[in-house]
Amino acid sequence: MEDNNVIEEQEETTTSTSKWRKTRTTVKTSSTTKTTTLTTPAKLYGKDLSEYDEVDVDALLAQLSPEEINILAKEVDPDDNFLPPDQRCSYECAKDPTGPLNRKKLIEHINKQALETPDEPEFEPYVKGTVRGKKWVPPPRDESEVAAEEQIAIDLGEEYEHALSDATQEEIIDLAAILGFHSMMNQDQYHASLLNKGQPVGMGWDGITKSTQPKLFPMDPPNNTDVEESIKRVKDNDSKLIELNLNNIKNISDEKLEQLFQVLPENENLEVLSLTNVGLTDKTALLLAEAIEKSKTLRVLNVETNFISPPVIVTLVKALLKCRTIEEFRASNQRSSVLGNKIEMEITELVEKNPSLLRLGLHLEFNDARHRVAAHLQRNIDRTEIQSSAAAESSLMRSPPSESQIAPLPPLSSPSLVLSAHLQMLTNEAATPPASPITASINTAQMPSVETEFEQKMQLTAATAEGAATE
Repeated sequence: MEDNNVIEEQEETTTSTSKWRKTRTTVKTSSTTKTTTLTTPAKLYGKDLSEYDEVDVDALLAQLSPEEINILAKEVDPDDNFLPPDQRCSYECAKDPTGPLNRKKLIEHINKQALETPDEPEFEPYVKGTVRGKKWVPPPRDESEVAAEEQIAIDLGEEYEHALSDATQEEIIDLAAILGFHSMMNQDQYHASLLNKGQPVGMGWDGITKSTQPKLFPMDPPNNTDVEESIKRVKDNDSKLIELNLNNIKNISDEKLEQLFQVLPENENLEVLSLTNVGLTDKTALLLAEAIEKSKTLRVLNVETNFISPPVIVTLVKALLKCRTIEEFRASNQRSSVLGNKIEMEITELVEKNPSLLRLGLHLEFNDARHRVAAHLQRNIDRTEIQSSAAAESSLMRSPPSESQIAPLPPLSSPSLVLSAHLQMLTNEAATPPASPITASINTAQMPSVETEFEQKMQLTAATAEGAATE
């Protein structure tokens, strides 16, 4: 039996006369040793810490003086983690000065102490020309790297070498421009070689490009379009008003824009509407979206550089689905420069549903949206070109040619000319070989032979010539 690492072994010996029982006890020892550390409970001022659990802290703090409370506050950090570190820790630099501060005397004392302090003695004196320590020697380079950096000698021939040796620096610069070595020359040299003007005087390989005076362009004239008159012309459905440009007119009130958008659906002639930098807001842009849905002739709409938010831009793009006449829509450079992934995906889905939109002026940040929009617009452009070409062909087939488009036949003076012309035509047809092996593989048993057809055409031509001669 094994109990607490003690094993009892029993052995029985049986004889013919008596029975003996022997018991042997074996103690099992372990290789590991146990170390027992006796610890005494922590004490504070000769008392155990457990005795201080019932002490009233508020009563102790009430017995302290203000100076003692300040000392205690400096030694104990507050447990409030929301306080900044400078308020949680005590400021140790708040000390009274030990004496009056004189900055000039302090600097003089520092300089004097620096000059009077002797330098540390050197273990080995300095001797000019003596090299101390070991000199670093770079390891040998690989033969492959050395062979790669070796210049390759190119044999150009005596003619080219003689021409290059006698060439001037300007001619070599022109040759470098022709060969495309643009990094060897500056901008003036490149443009002079490109335009064949000759190199500037005194400007070689190390020449410095001189600054040129910028060209002065006149300022764009202000937009003098009368807004009230334009609104009236749109309302009266003026047939001459096809394009309305109100760009850069900053004093247009919201009331005038609302009037314009109210009469816009009733107009049947306006095709281009430009409202760049006119102060469009979300309120007026929503009215524009309602007008777009009812418009029947508008093809181009430009509302760039305004104060339209991304959700309202989505509303404008959604309105294009009901107005199938708009081919170009521009709304970039708004108040929010970044539309966001959600807005761009919504615009992409709306554009993919629009079969008539050909150009879209919006800055899309994400590659997926850009690629999908560009691919759909290209499909719309291809479809439009196919439809226009098919419409042109159908119009040509429906309209009969006029008399001026039909070329008159040359007059024939005699039947012999008619016969010779037909003979020449038939001879050319008979001598023409098959166009391709596919044409030659056609079953000739179902078709008349060339000789038979040639004889039939000869007989028909002769009969025609005889009839013309009798007449």
